[in-house]
Amino acid sequence: MDHGLARGLTNYGDRDFALYLRRSFARSMGYSSASLAKPIVGIADSGSGFNNCHRQLPELIESVKRGVLAAGGLPITFPTISLGEVFLDPTSMMYRNLMSMDVEEMVRAQPMDAVVLVGGCDKTVPAQLMGAASAGVPAIQLVAGPMMTGRWQNERLGACTDCRRFWARYRAGGISKDEIDGVESRLATTSGTCAVMGTASTMACVAETLGMTLPGTAAIPAVHADRLRAGEATGEAAVRLAESRITPDRVLTAEAIENALRVLLAIGGSTNAIIHLTAIAGRVGVPISLERLNTISDETPVLVDLKPSGDFYMEDFFNAGGLGAVLAELRPQLHLGCLTVTGETLGDRLDATPRYVDHAVIRPRSEPILPVGGLVALFGSLAPGGAILKRSAADARLFETEASALVFDSLEDLAARVDDPALPVTPESILVLKHAGPKGAPGMPEAGYLPIPQKLGRAGVKDMVRISDARMSGTAFGTIVLHVTPEAAVGGPLALARTGDRIRLSVKDRRLDLLVDEAVLAKRRATSTTARGPSRGYRRLYMDHVLQADHGCDFDFLRKEPVG
Repeated sequence: MDHGLARGLTNYGDRDFALYLRRSFARSMGYSSASLAKPIVGIADSGSGFNNCHRQLPELIESVKRGVLAAGGLPITFPTISLGEVFLDPTSMMYRNLMSMDVEEMVRAQPMDAVVLVGGCDKTVPAQLMGAASAGVPAIQLVAGPMMTGRWQNERLGACTDCRRFWARYRAGGISKDEIDGVESRLATTSGTCAVMGTASTMACVAETLGMTLPGTAAIPAVHADRLRAGEATGEAAVRLAESRITPDRVLTAEAIENALRVLLAIGGSTNAIIHLTAIAGRVGVPISLERLNTISDETPVLVDLKPSGDFYMEDFFNAGGLGAVLAELRPQLHLGCLTVTGETLGDRLDATPRYVDHAVIRPRSEPILPVGGLVALFGSLAPGGAILKRSAADARLFETEASALVFDSLEDLAARVDDPALPVTPESILVLKHAGPKGAPGMPEAGYLPIPQKLGRAGVKDMVRISDARMSGTAFGTIVLHVTPEAAVGGPLALARTGDRIRLSVKDRRLDLLVDEAVLAKRRATSTTARGPSRGYRRLYMDHVLQADHGCDFDFLRKEPVG
């Protein structure tokens, strides 16, 4: 098999000429013949001035290069799209699939024997793993790491759960404009991803569980020296990976995916991870069943006491023992034979000497935060294809609710009316947002965290049932039902909901039902319309090919057919 510069030669009709030409141009960059004969490790650089999470990537990439060189390889960096979560319109989710295509094509098209995927911000890790899974080149992930916390007065702050907590207080009149400005300046004070168990940290833990990163690297803070040491070790591992030729499809098995689902539930992880893990699994032909998710959730306790489900932050998780401590607690329920990028199995890793564990942060199975998993899937007449509730971050008093709906037809409608003093809403109302799904928004924005109407917030209401076909940030909290499938924009039952309709939520029965007579719904269905999508460019491609949440919102032509 070809390796190094001889991989994937440009086609001029003369293979020897193509290699000769490639070597000559490589020499123009100052490489010696000895360097060009080494295994080539590509380093996918997702840094950008529009991505605060990746501010330290230049230094991190230098550490990877050190490791590659020390192990006898040649490191070559190349750029990819960067997805800065808060800087993209309409949402970074719109561009996750585009980044995955960029990663896939550049990894496959350029001559590299292995690739190190460097990134961290929410959609970056799934995009990189999706692309690598499809490219079929040996790959290893290196995450950016979480931020450290800040301080405001006597309170410890971490983006972005505390962002939402203080903003809710500000909307309710509990703190002043000067105070919220002070909080804003102290929420995000270092490089790295959000300081809580949001989507970025959840996906870092998922990547480590899957075996796509080095053990113990998911939770290292971005600014910690250990993060650079992890970069160096990852570079060394990439050279070994080039020699062993372990490709992602050998690591991303059905058993590894199930391990990742179980860990997601045990850490109280982000709802977004269900969509991303489904998309990653889809690239290797492994289906994810929401019914199976519920089975795993009912037998997997929440063990990690991190915001938004608990009290601590990612730096505490790192100091408490990190993901390794969680895996050790879950060991009896894990598939231990799963191969990892190091060539070892998960069982081999867990046989290593355990490190210190702080049980205030990472609970033993005998004393869990919750006896069941953090996420649960709901089905019913309002969500035939399923919906997701993060019960570990919700108010259990609202889990069995039947009430009248207050429906917002779009994000624009929500923004225009939610704080209207005349809004016909009570604390018992169920807030419903439609046309915020994959095609409806478009891009499935993190709009599912509907704000408490201002008049209720000022009266002391802190939570209420909220339902949408949108997503929400992994840093958010509340009794919020998300990913209602099919979405309203493709004619799902959510499109037919009207203000005043009765809706029943039953977490116990895993149900979400619209209590409206079918004859009434038939009349509404007859008059419903579908909005036209964009006429050109990537947005046209997106609208024509994006799948629903239960298929990971991937493009239909990028998924691999299930095996067997």
